[in-house]
Amino acid sequence: MPHISLKGQSMPESPIRKLVPYAEKAIKQGKTIYHLNIGQPDIKTPEIALDAVSSHSLNIIAYTRSEGSEKYRTKIAKYYSKHHIDVNYEDIIVTTGGSEALLFAFGSVMDTDDEVIIPEPFYANYNGFSTASGVKIVPVNSKIEDNFALPPIEEFEKLITDKTKAILICNPGNPTGYLYSKEEINKLAEIVKKHDLFLIADEVYREFAYDGVEHYSILQEDGLIDNAIIIDSVSKRYSMCGARIGCLVTKNKEVIKTALKFAQARLSPPTLAQIASEAALDTPQSYFDEVKEEYVRRNTLIEGLQQIEGVKVGVPKGAFYCIVELPVKNTDKFAQWLLESFDVNGETIMVAPAAGFYSTPGIGLNQIRIAYVLNESSLKTAITILKEALKVYKD
Repeated sequence: MPHISLKGQSMPESPIRKLVPYAEKAIKQGKTIYHLNIGQPDIKTPEIALDAVSSHSLNIIAYTRSEGSEKYRTKIAKYYSKHHIDVNYEDIIVTTGGSEALLFAFGSVMDTDDEVIIPEPFYANYNGFSTASGVKIVPVNSKIEDNFALPPIEEFEKLITDKTKAILICNPGNPTGYLYSKEEINKLAEIVKKHDLFLIADEVYREFAYDGVEHYSILQEDGLIDNAIIIDSVSKRYSMCGARIGCLVTKNKEVIKTALKFAQARLSPPTLAQIASEAALDTPQSYFDEVKEEYVRRNTLIEGLQQIEGVKVGVPKGAFYCIVELPVKNTDKFAQWLLESFDVNGETIMVAPAAGFYSTPGIGLNQIRIAYVLNESSLKTAITILKEALKVYKD
């Protein structure tokens, strides 16, 4: 029998999606599941984006340019200017989701066995992207006790080798909800300039910054023209996860030139989704103001979790996730048990075990990630279910 590749064998499972079969079985048994496991907002997609697709006048759904339509990229550049980021359409490549933008970035700046330093916990698919690219993740651990703040720069410097090509951050963070300050970005900028590295920032949650604090982009930082690469997406910003439209943004012309070759190899991003995404850029500010008000539900979640004995939670400052430490030994087993063997009046919850958001073995085994994308009433019910589950669960 032919053999599966070593790369294929080493590709990690999604910590979010691997529990789906258990959830499907629970639903067939008549249980109601509150999904705290995945960042699919319950916010409605802007009507302007939906209308653009339903009223398009295309007779043929044809290829677009590999880098995305110039009209769309010009509008993206105008969007960035509103956020004090000075780029033009030539600095942007439209991708099939932020995921493809990350793959293009990895492929453009790193070779097989090169290293990228990432503060952990981090978006679980970074593990998969690095494996697919033949790149090694070198983690620097951030701690729940510090609310997942940027680890000391000395910790980064100790990890830099001749194989190190980049530092990658998610800001605001998935899965922690941590929002890096301007001062922390300054420190990262200094270290990448000192060691001639790239600084890649996954900024897909830019609009989701709370408590009156504004997001600060790496492309607002002086002197990073050659070093900075932004990863972006419409998925969360406009509640358009299924559109699969993202972009790679950088002022570094060599990176753009190289990433374009990867874009050409996959031909073009989706045509109809670009139409929707271009229209979404005209979404009024009132939409985002209302979304921020909706995510005050964060307070409901954090306050509820803090009242559960033995539970520790990081307080998110952005995005719509938090890491929760539970009084259990293994949250993979706990999450499966919740779906297979537990309910309160026919209702249970689905959570994401957090070990998959780390690359260091053995860390995060007693943690989960919660996505607070449910309405406030559902969140309160979910908290009650978690509280009751912890009373009876035995490792």
